[in-house]
Amino acid sequence: MDDSIKKTDRAPYGILAILMIGAFITFLNNTLLNIALPSIMKDLDIGPSTVQWLTTGFMLVNGILIPTTAFLIQKYSVRNLFLTAIGLFTLGTVIAGFAHVFPLLLAGRMVQASGSAIMMPLLMNVMLISFPVEKRGTAMGFFGLIMMAAPAIGPTLSGWIIEHYDWRMLFHFVTPIAIIVLLIGFFLLKDKKDKVDIRLDFFSLLLSSAGFGGLLYGFSSAGSKGWDSPQVYVPIIVGIISLIWFIVRQSKLERPMLNFGVFKYPMFALSSSITMVLNMALFSGMLLLPIYVQTIRGISPMDAGLLMLPGAIVLSLMSPVTGKLFDKLGGKILAVIGLGITTVTTYYFSKLTLDTTYTHLVILNAVRMFGISMVMMPVSTNGLNQLPARFYPHGTAMNNTLNQVSGAIGTALLVTLMSNRTETHAAELAENAMKHATGQPTAAALAEMKQQIAMKAMLEGINDAFFAATFIASVAFVLAFFIKRAKQAEDPLEEKTSGKKMAAKLAKN
Repeated sequence: MDDSIKKTDRAPYGILAILMIGAFITFLNNTLLNIALPSIMKDLDIGPSTVQWLTTGFMLVNGILIPTTAFLIQKYSVRNLFLTAIGLFTLGTVIAGFAHVFPLLLAGRMVQASGSAIMMPLLMNVMLISFPVEKRGTAMGFFGLIMMAAPAIGPTLSGWIIEHYDWRMLFHFVTPIAIIVLLIGFFLLKDKKDKVDIRLDFFSLLLSSAGFGGLLYGFSSAGSKGWDSPQVYVPIIVGIISLIWFIVRQSKLERPMLNFGVFKYPMFALSSSITMVLNMALFSGMLLLPIYVQTIRGISPMDAGLLMLPGAIVLSLMSPVTGKLFDKLGGKILAVIGLGITTVTTYYFSKLTLDTTYTHLVILNAVRMFGISMVMMPVSTNGLNQLPARFYPHGTAMNNTLNQVSGAIGTALLVTLMSNRTETHAAELAENAMKHATGQPTAAALAEMKQQIAMKAMLEGINDAFFAATFIASVAFVLAFFIKRAKQAEDPLEEKTSGKKMAAKLAKN
């Protein structure tokens, strides 16, 4: 690791500040785009199945590149990686901002993603090596405060910009900030790195890309194509086979690209399982609530963004609090309470009606975010705490990769469930309406009835998807009872090296 950021009495706050600013704008950019999708569809004359690739393509590039970050962090300095990441992100932002056709906009988003994929694992790794285990919860908490501020202001800012300006202004707004961060990093980041004799195994990169990319593409396509489409099941099958091959190959390499040995540490394996399951449930709120609010209730983008704001603020402000509580209490009690709240509030979201009040939605979402704030960072930090320092790049890369995959799987499952159940409910409601119809309805009455059935069917489909998310969250709740406070494990490589040194010393004597 870099000489300048090895653990010392004083953490490298300057480097961390620059990295956090860079990570903040990548987070902000992601949340800015969600509310803009309907405007992009209208302006570029594209459908939902096409525009969703602005999100899916971003996740796809992340899923392919994040596994390589363990290698990149070991090979290159923080300065070089940061400048490359923020440079790619800035280039992608400029391309997207001037896009007049969808393929160019998608290309810009994917270039952005190539920079974003490097940024988060790099920041997490620097934080892990900069703070001792007993102070890591507090440090991660303040990191979370800054990172969660982006989702807090993103939707509201996006709603305001969309109502007053063209959607391209979202990218033009980010571009000068990205350029300033690039210049700050260029002049202020000065860390150096000794030459490291490590090479990337390109066949592993190919298998990783086919594995994670295939899974992400297949599951992301399921919502629009259906599970019986070759465009869905062929990539998933290819992804599974490639991933198995990739894992087997990594276990045989002396220096694997992504070390699956991190799962030998039980707390890391458990924390990864909990965060993956929670990620799948978390996407229900991020995905289904905006559909309900804008499509069924007809609430404006600005008000939809404001609805999410209190929950995002709670998530942001609670992050340093839960970080300090984690240092004192450990992760188990926080995870159990937080997942209990998350499961209950997700269940109440499965009881939405056509008359659910705006205030009820705001409060319920804020309480749900309060529960989630007690889980994500403490559970993830507890798992990483058990790893020897040599495994930090692999642990952070593994966590970020699994988050992308579980997010895509959760999105696909919930969208597919919502779509299928909406069709089922629509057929049942139409049949029931015909049974109770008296006389021949007029064309206007028939059109109004069809609209009411469509709205009611979609509402029930969303409720069914939230109910499925409740079950998913309850799985994470049960797993939380098995959490134990993690202590850093001994590095088997160091034990082996020290053993050889001891043997040599004894032989010499």
